[in-house]
Amino acid sequence: MSVDLRKSVSGAPPVVVQVWGDAALFTRPELKVERVSYPVMTPSAAVGVLEAIYWKPQFRWQVVAIEVLSEIKQFTQRRNETTDLASLADAASGRRRLDTVANRVQRNAVCLRDVAYRIHAHAVPGDRSDKPEAAYRDQFRRRVTRGSCFSQPYLGVREFSAYFGDPDDRPAYPVTEKLGLMLHSVDHSTTPPSFTWFHAEVAGGVMHVPEQGITATGAA
Repeated sequence: MSVDLRKSVSGAPPVVVQVWGDAALFTRPELKVERVSYPVMTPSAAVGVLEAIYWKPQFRWQVVAIEVLSEIKQFTQRRNETTDLASLADAASGRRRLDTVANRVQRNAVCLRDVAYRIHAHAVPGDRSDKPEAAYRDQFRRRVTRGSCFSQPYLGVREFSAYFGDPDDRPAYPVTEKLGLMLHSVDHSTTPPSFTWFHAEVAGGVMHVPEQGITATGAA
């Protein structure tokens, strides 16, 4: 495992966790009807896995790289979804029940099979943090070694569970491909939430993630 990665502001290298699963679906946003997965894990999905393992409001995760460890294999699946979607306010308050039976639709999805990744990320302390970065980093590593998590992590969609553990030394799978625009981050402090993007590319099995994304206007 030799990946050239930038260090954090404190000079520390990123933490590393290995994740794998039987299937994954990292949906491309430009395809509205059929679900088609990116060929690799997205940074937003990686943050979801990290937060399921360890998260506190005093820090945030910043993904810097994702290594692809297995051959990219696809399969097609028909999934039940609903067109009745609640707003964030309704979902948080529980004021409205979703009628999933009356609004059920079936959609094809192009998913990934037998996936494995190494996620490299920094724990970035916020203004309210009373601990140094090293404290969050060490706690995360202990939880990974123990197999502890706050909730079951998943690979893009909840029906595809993710397993995780300490990283091994297997080399990245030698794939090189331009992936187009990919979601970088979501800012929930704005109403509605704002999104940033980046031009993703995997080279030699490694996708490097920039520190900042670009707005949708800039992406266009």
